[in-house]
Amino acid sequence: MKLDLDRGHNEPLHQQIVRQVETLILSGELPPGSGMPTERHLASLLRIHRSTVTKAYEQLRAAGLIHSVQGRGTFVADSMWDLQTNHFPRWSQYMSSGVFRPTISLLRKVHQLTPDPSYINLADGEVSLDLLPTAIMKELLKGEDMASFMHYSDPRGERKFRQAIARHVQKQYGIEADEDEILVTSGGQQAMHLITQCLLSSGDSIAIECPSYHYSLPLFMSSGIRLLRIPVDQDGMIPSSLPELHRAHRIRMVITSPTYQNPTGVVLAKERRLELIRICRGLSIPIVEDHTFSDIRLHGEAPPLPLIANTGVEGSVLYFGSLSKSAAPGFRIGWIIGPRSVISRMADIKQQFDFGTSPLMQELTSRYLESGGWSEQLERIRAALSRNQETMLHALDRHLQGKAEWTRPGGGYHIWCRLLQPAAETSLLEEGIRQGVLMVPGRVYGAEAGYVRLSYARANEGEIAEGIARLARAVSIVAVGQR
Repeated sequence: MKLDLDRGHNEPLHQQIVRQVETLILSGELPPGSGMPTERHLASLLRIHRSTVTKAYEQLRAAGLIHSVQGRGTFVADSMWDLQTNHFPRWSQYMSSGVFRPTISLLRKVHQLTPDPSYINLADGEVSLDLLPTAIMKELLKGEDMASFMHYSDPRGERKFRQAIARHVQKQYGIEADEDEILVTSGGQQAMHLITQCLLSSGDSIAIECPSYHYSLPLFMSSGIRLLRIPVDQDGMIPSSLPELHRAHRIRMVITSPTYQNPTGVVLAKERRLELIRICRGLSIPIVEDHTFSDIRLHGEAPPLPLIANTGVEGSVLYFGSLSKSAAPGFRIGWIIGPRSVISRMADIKQQFDFGTSPLMQELTSRYLESGGWSEQLERIRAALSRNQETMLHALDRHLQGKAEWTRPGGGYHIWCRLLQPAAETSLLEEGIRQGVLMVPGRVYGAEAGYVRLSYARANEGEIAEGIARLARAVSIVAVGQR
């Protein structure tokens, strides 16, 4: 742990320690559960009085960033759940180069190695290049006069495209919405940014599933938003935990991915969907529904209708979807569906962000949806991912039986795997890299120690089989090292 104190600065030394340690923890440079230097040792390293370090550690403990165990030492908190990141008035200092917090350190390592073909990629959340809809895109663009699509867009999205989305969601998911209840976004990530900027404020508490992809997004902590966990089992989130959570923390919003949730792959049972709507309606809490993976059904029964199909657009649900998983991530096309007043407010913020999504991509995507191209592409993706999933499950049975547990998700891109002997995430990731395989440790998504997310979307069947074999070797090596 490297700290750089400025003795000539008017900021007290203990506050400099607090600020720098917090930065290291929130950026992931000090991973959850890692050991901290003793107060005496850190004081010696920094050449300051021990009482200064004691004061800093007390403040860090009060904020929930570190904890001490008598006889063992001081450690970084196991997770960032329930952390009030606006505890210290330091964001302008911490993020001197901008508003947003850096990507979690473990994820940065994975992202940096993703383009290297020498690694087998079981981490990526996108399909392989051979599954992209390049042929139909060329056909749709053939002989087209592009000049008419080079203007600034309506920040809500081109009316023709919003009408196409309305037809699409009605046909596919039973959602009744008109074009004025739809906002076009540059993918699902921008949808979450708009929701955060428009509907939440620093200090607000929101509830999300545990584990959840949304836990890994830096935008919540960058905005000073407190994340509260809703437990998840084989039938999805457990809504009955919400009333007590709301009484304790005054929840402002619930964010859920009810269909093929990332990373667990679970589907929220129909009875729980209705219970969630009933509870949130009674508490006047809005629900944000992430429907990103809903189309990637690989086997089993069709999932229940989206939450918004049960409440109506003027109800308590704000819905967003995209084509990143069912077509191609490079489309950068998504949409939010909700009450007109909310859509209008978000459109105003979106205009400040980017003056609207590309009219050319909106026109291209409109044709793609209505030409039958999307349905054909979806069937290609489903067929390929079904084969890949079976290959991964077979490889897990062969190489990790007795060392891990996993389920067979009905859809999505991932298998959620629990190691029976939990391994330190950093050690497992680094050993996996040495073995030539990439995966995402579960702590990235707010899970307890010992979980990994394995993707079968990017790699081919041969790579998947070899990748699981390499992962098994990494698990064995780390387990031996921890004895």
